[in-house]
Amino acid sequence: MLKGLASGFFSKPRDFSLPNSSWGPEMMRLYEQYNSQCGEETEGGENREGPWKRLPSYNRFLKYATGGVYLSRMIHKKARLFTRNNRDQGATFEYVLFFNSEEDKCVGVFQAGHLLEGPPGHVHGGAIATMIDTVIGTHATIACGPVLTANLNINYRRPIPLGNTVLLESSVDKKEGKKVFVTCKMTSSDGSKLHTDSTALFVSIKVSQLLLGS
Repeated sequence: MLKGLASGFFSKPRDFSLPNSSWGPEMMRLYEQYNSQCGEETEGGENREGPWKRLPSYNRFLKYATGGVYLSRMIHKKARLFTRNNRDQGATFEYVLFFNSEEDKCVGVFQAGHLLEGPPGHVHGGAIATMIDTVIGTHATIACGPVLTANLNINYRRPIPLGNTVLLESSVDKKEGKKVFVTCKMTSSDGSKLHTDSTALFVSIKVSQLLLGS
């Protein structure tokens, strides 16, 4: 009995931000570009920090937060993060996020799967908005702690073909009390085409407010 409980609490979760067989050449190229600038262990066994940090991604926030195993069993225990709820690799959202604390920048590398279709052969606008909110929401959380999206404005400049890899880059413009203002642009993997530009307002919130639904 105790052994079963221990395995439930300490089993290693799957990190969805690591490469899998569905990732295309451009997805891998950008992943390796940023990952090569992350920290690494030297031959002497020392950890050398780089300007960028890869942010791990799981299928639920609660389950892998401090005390989250308990909470995830009590609050909608079957819930899954929207962008990580499909087990078919490459079918929906394939992405990885990196953060640069020195420059206060967050980037996301996103490969759009075939189940995200809107206009024939292209990515649905709602799926695009989801990825923008994911990147800038993560950035705002790093800047201010837990936040909720209060306003998100997106200019759709150019459609994204299904299967393509795009790059999202966000920056924090300013903070005002509980408010944090963030901007983001989504470009082609080589930066030559602008697909969207957006602005957002996030408001910091206490975790207890989320859990109690207040």
